[in-house]
Amino acid sequence: MQIDLTVNGEARRVQCADNTLLVDLIRDDLGLTGTHVGCDTSQCGCCTVHVDGEAVKSCTMLAAQAQGTQVLTIEGLAEGDVLHPVQQAFSACHGLQCGYCTPGMIMASVQLLRRHPQPTDAQIEQGLAGNICRCTGYVNIIAAVKTAAGLIAAARSDATATHGGAR
Repeated sequence: MQIDLTVNGEARRVQCADNTLLVDLIRDDLGLTGTHVGCDTSQCGCCTVHVDGEAVKSCTMLAAQAQGTQVLTIEGLAEGDVLHPVQQAFSACHGLQCGYCTPGMIMASVQLLRRHPQPTDAQIEQGLAGNICRCTGYVNIIAAVKTAAGLIAAARSDATATHGGAR
């Protein structure tokens, strides 16, 4: 079957089998290997991407369901050489060890911060509940989310001051 979708801002047309999972289309057909396959059962969250702005576990979504959608992967999160604030915070706070869960954690964190710009610990725990890290113990991941919230708030404040409050 043919799938037409936009991935990381680029219109793509891909031929794939009817039963192809979105994660396999992203990794195998599009060559975007930052989205990881961990469990194939939606338990670990390593495969988290955004589809039309919502974080989804791409190992449980058929590629056909992504027809006509906007997909954002970890590769599309940065703007050129400038990392997204969540990526910056994960690096600065050492929110990773082996790094396998990191793309999914970052993508889930981006959505979490969109919903809760200044999240509580409970909101962070709930927002990341579907993502498993087997290395870090989560302390630095939680610190990274809080740091990212501050970076995003500071960027908004700077933009408002620069543009005289106009958006």
